[in-house]
Amino acid sequence: MSTSVIPTREQLVRQVSEIAPVLRANTAWSTENRRLHSDSVEALRDAGVFRMRIPLRYGGYESDAQTMVAVASEIAKADGSAAWVVASSWVAGWSVGLYPDEVQDEVFAESGTGLCATIGPGTATAVPVPGGVLVNGSWPFISGALSSTWQQVAAIFLDPDGQPYPVMGPVRVSELEIVDDWHTGGLRGTGSVTTTAKDLFIPQERILPAPMVLGGQSVSKLNADSPMYRAPLIMVGAASTVGVAVGMGKAVRDLFFERLPGRKITYTEYPSQSEAPVTHLRVAEAVMKLDEAEFHATRLAAQLDAKCASAEPWEMAERGRSRADEGSAVRLTREAVEILASSSGGSAAYTKVPVQQIANDLQTFGLHAMMNPDVNAETYGRILCGLEPNTYYI
Repeated sequence: MSTSVIPTREQLVRQVSEIAPVLRANTAWSTENRRLHSDSVEALRDAGVFRMRIPLRYGGYESDAQTMVAVASEIAKADGSAAWVVASSWVAGWSVGLYPDEVQDEVFAESGTGLCATIGPGTATAVPVPGGVLVNGSWPFISGALSSTWQQVAAIFLDPDGQPYPVMGPVRVSELEIVDDWHTGGLRGTGSVTTTAKDLFIPQERILPAPMVLGGQSVSKLNADSPMYRAPLIMVGAASTVGVAVGMGKAVRDLFFERLPGRKITYTEYPSQSEAPVTHLRVAEAVMKLDEAEFHATRLAAQLDAKCASAEPWEMAERGRSRADEGSAVRLTREAVEILASSSGGSAAYTKVPVQQIANDLQTFGLHAMMNPDVNAETYGRILCGLEPNTYYI
């Protein structure tokens, strides 16, 4: 058991705020080079954020969901891409904690600054061989792969004695090929490249059926009493990532009000933008939407923490609402940012003013299948109407 001092939520947020200037200074480089700057990765490591969802015995903090939302939001206020990479590492680190303890010993001894993951099989298949499986295929959108040492992969196991089914397991990134294909309009700094396995052997102890991992069904003996592992992966993922959206919205809000003093509305007689009623109406609407987004993020995290503390089973409606909360937070944040960006004037088109970049990052964030507001709302609506959720990612 580690004897490391576990920082409080407030301490972690403060540590992130202290490295925010480093993250902001490197955002342009990260965007241009389509990966996080090494100085940003190092600063995040020193702030301790990669430890937040790692078991205590490996020097982790086992931080709760409300802490994840607060920390992700604070990172995203400085750099949305950095926040997304960190949030992705939380999901990966948590999922590895479900595996046998000897597998955790191997992974967390080499995890470095963070891990990366996918929950979908991509094009990958796994065939049985003595002692394990042989995997071939690719996984797109692997955020943080360029700064990680392990990736949680998924594949379709081609069972010779039955129906194919999905499996998951951690592999060393050094055993994978990197496809440099992350050419996007937003979240460019995440370096979410494609990784490829070619005849990659994964030992049997590192393979679990995907439904077990998605359901949070741990086979770890040493993590059995940890509240952190009393939840399905999808709920954990939602709470891990929702703060990223909220933080990017706050970044645009803060930037708008920083630029407001002395700004005029061109081709009008208003002496300043801050005196125009249209400004009052628009900023009030935007800030209220951000408040509502934060409500949904906070409710999602509070529910996860409460369920983990009580060890009560998750009702399907609770699972659906968790996804709906994240979708609502994303939708409201995007709407708020659109209002503020459109009210920022023509000068906001310059790259030295990051309003448009953050808006693009947030738009890309909302395209993710697990964050998409419409998909998440439909899933929750189906459950409320007494239907099956039409997905096993819940």
